[in-house]
Amino acid sequence: MKPLQTGLALSVTVAVFYSLCALVEVLWPAQFMSFMNALFHGMDFRPLQTAELHPWRDYLYAVAVIALWSFAMGAFFAVVHNALAHVHAHRPLRHA
Repeated sequence: MKPLQTGLALSVTVAVFYSLCALVEVLWPAQFMSFMNALFHGMDFRPLQTAELHPWRDYLYAVAVIALWSFAMGAFFAVVHNALAHVHAHRPLRHA
């Protein structure tokens, strides 16, 4: 696995899904809130909901932060995957 490619793939995936989530929140706020409540085991997020739309700069800041974080996670995952694959290649499992 290539760390930079894996990090980039995860980063783009997370940014796209975050953007879709934000779009659903804008288009269907009540359904979005029901989904979020169900996703988090019945926690009620409705008190956090406002009637006003969030400014674009808030969305752009959040998507940049989550994209950078997921890039780091994806690259780290690839490094760990490669290290574990290398260890496994040198120590084959023995079956009884």
